[in-house]
Amino acid sequence: MWIPRTSGAAITKIARQFPVVVLTGARQVGKTTLSRALFPKHAYVSLDLPSLAELAETSPADFLARFPPPVVIDEVQYAPAVFRHIKARVDAERHEMGRFVLTGSQRFVLMQAVSESLAGRAAVIELETFDWEEMARAGGSLARVEELTAVLVRGGFPELWRNPEMDADAFFSSYLATYLERDVRQILNVASLRDFERFIRACAARNAQLLDKSSVGSDVGVSAKAVSSWLNVLQASDQVALLEPWFANWGKRLVKTPKLYFKDTGLLCFLLGLTGKSLVRSPFLGPVWETAVFGELRRRAARQGRRSLWFYRDVQGREVDFLLLGGGRPSLVECKWTDVPQPSDGRTIREVMALAEARRTAELARSRGFVICRTPHPHPLGPEVTGIGPGDMDRLFA
Repeated sequence: MWIPRTSGAAITKIARQFPVVVLTGARQVGKTTLSRALFPKHAYVSLDLPSLAELAETSPADFLARFPPPVVIDEVQYAPAVFRHIKARVDAERHEMGRFVLTGSQRFVLMQAVSESLAGRAAVIELETFDWEEMARAGGSLARVEELTAVLVRGGFPELWRNPEMDADAFFSSYLATYLERDVRQILNVASLRDFERFIRACAARNAQLLDKSSVGSDVGVSAKAVSSWLNVLQASDQVALLEPWFANWGKRLVKTPKLYFKDTGLLCFLLGLTGKSLVRSPFLGPVWETAVFGELRRRAARQGRRSLWFYRDVQGREVDFLLLGGGRPSLVECKWTDVPQPSDGRTIREVMALAEARRTAELARSRGFVICRTPHPHPLGPEVTGIGPGDMDRLFA
């Protein structure tokens, strides 16, 4: 079953503006399916096949003669040498757009090759797992608690929605094993994959928290330096995202440590051993909900452009989950697992707004606040603060 992707129109539009389109993203997020659906007239070749990867790496001219543009080259990071030859083809016909569509699931290797050979010639688009709108097209619902928790636990990997009968635990178990054996071994020389799996689970237990590398290293039994290196692997393979703290002129008063988030709530719940029934009783419920909201904000901000996401927390204990800046009025966002938001849920937002006004902080001028929860209808929670549900997220970007 083909489920239309929200980003499809933007990708086809940008393919008319750049000679090369690069789709990045974690494994199994639908890069191959989407690229083949959006560019049906392009030839298709996957470098997952070792013989083709070797041909592209050792004889890139012969490879491109065999697979001339327009072409979709899947998992292109396995042959970095081919990028220089793609550049030569592009420069020879500079005004031919969208001739090369490249996909890859190892961001560090891919982006290094793009920056070295295709700077100014390639548009880079990150594809993530399904957003709430895409899940709704596939039959998911956020209306009731049971339906919403089921969506959070299942996550957004397209295969789980294309095949509703697929067991999610079996999918994630296979996904994790493949990820460890392929991506981790190829990106990083890890002495023990078991230690790396323990590291992933330790990160899951700290999801939506300030990143404390020493604490993670202590739990896993490795150094903070190793944690930094392994964390880079999780980022390079698009498994996690780090959210940076916002600070303008408040400098020393703000925490400068990032927060750690997994990009897919389904994988996060699998690592934490959570089911739809156990999630609602779990202490991880709040962080999982916050992770889901962060994913929606991140995807929407990326599609609209000129938007940036941050969090705020100061030494006095004031904390706001997210700040959405740029492209319009600033938005301060709190996440609450409730269907009836109360004025007290927006108290910290109002405090930060008042502090910004008193200090005349230009970047937060005319801020409005939102408490994102499970309410079916917007709830006024005080001046410029509103409680909204998943269906009203567009308000943040208006």
